[in-house]
Parts: sequence; structure tokens; C-alpha cells
Amino acid sequence: MNKHFEDARYYLKRAGETAGKGLKEELEPVEARFRKLTGTEEEPEPSRLEAVRADLKSLQERAEGEAEAAVGQAREKIDAYRGKEPAEA
Repeated sequence: MNKHFEDARYYLKRAGETAGKGLKEELEPVEARFRKLTGTEEEPEPSRLEAVRADLKSLQERAEGEAEAAVGQAREKIDAYRGKEPAEA
């Protein structure tokens, strides 16, 4: 994948995460008022173990993506060294 697309994908992901956090922060008072009116309790915070599992899952996905990118770059370099056109995936 072109470096520019990789950068764009990274920044779009960050923008989405930031927008999600901002939206959640803006809607917290509305949620609290709704829960108070309906009498429902707030969902419990994830346990420490669940948070660690989620972090490990995201790290695994990131490592897999980086590994795929590294393998792709290595294939391109090998093909370039051999004087061939890059292989279509």
C-alpha cells in the first residue's frame, strides 16, 4: 500500500476515535438524565482483566497489519532485485 494511503488511514482512524470520545463526552449528561428518568442503572466498567484483553487484542491486530505490510514490502524488494514486475495479490 502506498505510504500516503497508510498515513491517511492512520489519521482517519485517529480522527474517528477522537470524534467518538468527544461524542461520548457530550452525550454523558443526556445518558445520565435518561437513566435517572427511566430508573435503569449504568453499565459496569470493564474489569481490569477485560481491559487487558482488549488491549492485547488491539496490539495483536496492529502487529498482524504491520507484519502483512512488512511481508509485502519484502516481496516488492525481492521482485525489484530479481528485475521482475511486482506480483499481483
